[in-house]
Amino acid sequence: MSVWKRNAVVVAIVLFVGAAVYLNWSYGREAAANSGTADPDGGGKLLGQAALVNGKEGGKQGEDGKTDAQPSADPSAQPSAAGEQTGYFASARLNRQQARDSALQLLQQAAADAGAQQDIIDEANASIQAMAALTMSEANVENLITAKGYGDCVCFINDNSASVVVSSTENGLSENDVTKIMEIVKKETGLTADKITVIENEP
Repeated sequence: MSVWKRNAVVVAIVLFVGAAVYLNWSYGREAAANSGTADPDGGGKLLGQAALVNGKEGGKQGEDGKTDAQPSADPSAQPSAAGEQTGYFASARLNRQQARDSALQLLQQAAADAGAQQDIIDEANASIQAMAALTMSEANVENLITAKGYGDCVCFINDNSASVVVSSTENGLSENDVTKIMEIVKKETGLTADKITVIENEP
């Protein structure tokens, strides 16, 4: 009976870790959609595999097909927009960290259980190391993207996919911007382009 209970604990931990990773990724998608970055019908600011639409909503398209950004009528609106973007990224990072901390606590408890079987301890330790590697990869991607001159970003990585939410630029993210961001993620994670999603966050 004790063996069955330990196995049940391991299964619960694995499910919790998987759910935490999924919630991190899902939070990034939902928060971006709520910020106006993704069209509910699939034609909005979700970049990467999807076709790149005009970078700025409300922009004016010229004869050459390029989008001209419309200046804000109220200069005081720009600091507010920057504050909203900063608030989104801070909130996204906090939620990601809280989910990871909860999963890590359960894994550490399983690894420290004196009565646990060795294979269970090894599995818990392997999961802890994998989680640490994902956290480091996310930080590296975020640092490299901001080093390229983008305002801010938050990255969500799991075993087989990655999502990156990037703050909007003056004229919106171009196809070249998306390519640069995807190359950074590919080099850091080894994922192929079809597994990477780039989302432009707009206030």
